[in-house]
Amino acid sequence: MSAPMGAQADAPESSTVDAATTAGVTAAVTWPAALWRRALGELLGTGLLVAVVVGSGIAAANLSPDDVGLQLLENSLATALGLAVLIAVLGPLSGAHFNPVVTLAGWVLGRRDPAGPRLGDVAAYVAAQLTGGIGGALLANAMFGEPTAIATTDRASGATLLAEVVATAGLVLVIFGLLRAGRDTLIAPAVGAYIGAAYWFTSSTSFANPAVTLGRVFSDTFAGIAPGSVPPFVLAQLVGGAVGLGLAVVLYPVGAARARR
Repeated sequence: MSAPMGAQADAPESSTVDAATTAGVTAAVTWPAALWRRALGELLGTGLLVAVVVGSGIAAANLSPDDVGLQLLENSLATALGLAVLIAVLGPLSGAHFNPVVTLAGWVLGRRDPAGPRLGDVAAYVAAQLTGGIGGALLANAMFGEPTAIATTDRASGATLLAEVVATAGLVLVIFGLLRAGRDTLIAPAVGAYIGAAYWFTSSTSFANPAVTLGRVFSDTFAGIAPGSVPPFVLAQLVGGAVGLGLAVVLYPVGAARARR
């Protein structure tokens, strides 16, 4: 969430900043980051994110079995803090997308820029994110001694799908709004805070991420989601991503971002 996928690490810093601003993303990492290394960072980050979400959900259900509100508080707090840390640690390597919607949004903004992401980058990132999401759920199950089972919690309804559009639009607006405004150092805490808040102001508890949604299918616990709910959730997330990206472009035009630098 803090660096472009396709930027070259050996370019002068000033030129990478200009090129990245044009693409709506920030400057490249400061050491060589081959695609395989960046994809590994995405796999690791997404996996740990899902492990945090699922693991804290299991812990919350065990610690507060009779209080669903307290369970959600525990789950949301762990997720908000864990996500912020993962972005701060892995952002300089891969951009810390951890989310196919964010990766696709970055590609849409940067596809015409020579230094922008390529389709090969997008494919590698999305594959790593989806794999990491599943692996993170399996890891959380193992850490708590839970059997790996397909979730049975149906979550799709008109209200929750609207909530996913809103949650994902807000997430994309936060990320790309800050990037285009030159405030990328705030992304880690801002995204963590936004997701923590969105747990509470959306009826879906803010999945806002196809990779996380897929991963949560593999844990029939507090955070699980039934397979039948996944396609409509992902569709709602893609719609929300498009809405959020459109808002970011309208509210933070590139020319204005350059003028502020």
